[in-house]
Amino acid sequence: MGKKRVIVIPKKIADAIKLHEGQKVRIIADVNNDSIIIRPIRDAIWLALHSRKVGKIMPKEIEEESLREQGKLSEH
Repeated sequence: MGKKRVIVIPKKIADAIKLHEGQKVRIIADVNNDSIIIRPIRDAIWLALHSRKVGKIMPKEIEEESLREQGKLSEH
């Protein structure tokens, strides 16, 4: 830890958790175990690209749903 309480995360560790310069992190103090947990805060784009997918929709299905919704709107 540096003079201003700056902590440098070794490159090998940062790479392992896909942490990059300027990324926001959540810092959690575990006072019971005298430890600090640093977790990357993932944005919506990262989550969309890298997280587990829970559903699958094809472009044709999106278009069909769009047409149904537009039909509902034009009826009113």
